[in-house]
Amino acid sequence: MNALRTLVSPRGAVFLLLVILLVAVTILNPSFAEPGQFMRFIQRVAPIAIVAIGQYFVIIAGEFDLSQGSLITAQVIVAGNLVGQDDARTIPVLLLMVVFGVAVGLVNGIITTLLKVPSFIVTLGMMLALLGGVMWWTGGAATGNPADSFREIGRGGIREVPLLDFIPWAVLILIAWLALGIWITKRPLGKTLMAVGDNASAVDYAGARRAWVTTRAFIISSLSASLSAVLLVGYAGVHPSVGRGYEFTAITAVVLGGVVLGGGRGWIVGAVAGAFALEAVFMLLNIAGVPSTLRDAVQGVIIIAAVAYSAVAFRARRKRGPQTPEPIAAETDSTDSTDRSDSTNRSDSTNRSDRSTSTIHTETRGD
Repeated sequence: MNALRTLVSPRGAVFLLLVILLVAVTILNPSFAEPGQFMRFIQRVAPIAIVAIGQYFVIIAGEFDLSQGSLITAQVIVAGNLVGQDDARTIPVLLLMVVFGVAVGLVNGIITTLLKVPSFIVTLGMMLALLGGVMWWTGGAATGNPADSFREIGRGGIREVPLLDFIPWAVLILIAWLALGIWITKRPLGKTLMAVGDNASAVDYAGARRAWVTTRAFIISSLSASLSAVLLVGYAGVHPSVGRGYEFTAITAVVLGGVVLGGGRGWIVGAVAGAFALEAVFMLLNIAGVPSTLRDAVQGVIIIAAVAYSAVAFRARRKRGPQTPEPIAAETDSTDSTDRSDSTNRSDSTNRSDRSTSTIHTETRGD
């Protein structure tokens, strides 16, 4: 019964949905079940799943990052034009992309936290600024042709693997990035980000450095977009349209994965599962002959449905509350009982508050 309740909860529903979608795709396209085809599917989803991991950290802190797609486009153009056919430039350009990604995340975070500008406005402005810079640089046309060694990161992999035949580098990079993300969620940074999204005032009261914590979430988001850009160069080419709309796709994947908009609740693995479920939906629609022009409409419907379902589920859970049996007392004076109950409630509330504050203090020192 508990397992069934978990599967239909906002946190577990995405995994049930993913299984159903993959089974449906396999029925309509039996070759999808072949190990090689399935690896290609994961390789195709890896860039958006990596972006969703970055978006997850921003959303659980109660913010948004709308600059991810334009940052991907900018990074793709940077790689395509600076690497060229010189293999020796690969490492320096990768380092430049990391620095550029950190800078964008730092600007987003500082303006949001220190200047108190809503992240929606800040990252929307950054999105337009990056997109304008790309259009000025390229004139809106494809430009740049990075060396094959750079493209190999996104399109290559380990070949002649028993059973699987081929393991793309993108799959291994996704696994490593997800493992790093899970590790961060277990660390003080991840826990404090969750606390910021749940109750920012309590975090301030506990003395945590909320501005720096939230800024690091934006840096992680920008680094995720930069890593996704490296993979997209491999098989999507160098074009100003690469990466466009990825920020909304990432938000859709995160919401589909049961992460609550507004912050405070969510599981990073669910966000990644949401990316796979979303791609499976698009694949299923493609097999069914649904026009690709409806992709944005489908994303919009998914966001509305997922948010509505999550809101209903959490409201129902809040109404149920803790199921604790009430003690039976014989011949107890009602006034004394009320006084003792109020005293106990105040004591319990104080203890919980002290424990919460102590936890955040500990996390702040550990970070």
